[in-house]
Amino acid sequence: MTSFARGLSVIRALASLQGPLSLREVAEATDMSRPAARRFLLTLVELGYARSENGRFELTPRVLELGYSYLAGLRLPEIAMAHIEALAAQLQESVAVAALDGTDIVYVARVPSQRVMRLHIEVGTRFPAHLTSMGRVLLADLSDEELAEYCAAADFSRGTIADCGALAAELRRVRKQGYSLVEDELDYDVRGVSVPLRDARGRCVAALNISVHIRADPQDALRDVILPALIATAKRIEEELALISAGAAT
Repeated sequence: MTSFARGLSVIRALASLQGPLSLREVAEATDMSRPAARRFLLTLVELGYARSENGRFELTPRVLELGYSYLAGLRLPEIAMAHIEALAAQLQESVAVAALDGTDIVYVARVPSQRVMRLHIEVGTRFPAHLTSMGRVLLADLSDEELAEYCAAADFSRGTIADCGALAAELRRVRKQGYSLVEDELDYDVRGVSVPLRDARGRCVAALNISVHIRADPQDALRDVILPALIATAKRIEEELALISAGAAT
């Protein structure tokens, strides 16, 4: 962790000071010895995040990669909003986008339907991830180590998934079919279906969801109308995220 922090201090020094810096200037700006600063600088050069000429160092445009995902994430609700409004109007159902935060999902955008739901949901509302279709889509993208960390912190006392083994089996199914369907977990008689929203690198950065009343929307409607519309909307949102990524790289 200390080594990582010191490497970031070198990047900040190169970014904040004017012009290419010498080894001595970097060492002074980061309060490092010259040999230590030299090791970090040569690593950045080797990885393509910095270049060296005549004994002086500066960052390359590739360093923008380190901040792009965060910047794109900040714009995700804004990008998604027009698309989920159109989808909600088309299907007359509630549509939402959520991101994973610890053991919870957090709603970052939502368009409610006119149908009455018992749960009060707005932007910022949080629910345990494994109880929701959006959460399961997001959890399905985690590594084995990240999922183990989630399981160690999660509360499995509610819902139909009782432990990490059951969750892992469900997540394998979600990965295989490309979506998650959850019924009667948080709200009785409500069915939620969600698909991933992926960035230009293929990482699941959020989940897109439609919530419907089970009695009003049979499985046939879900399969033939709702799920295809949800997937098509996710694709359009991802295309806009990709355009931002391409713009940041040029």
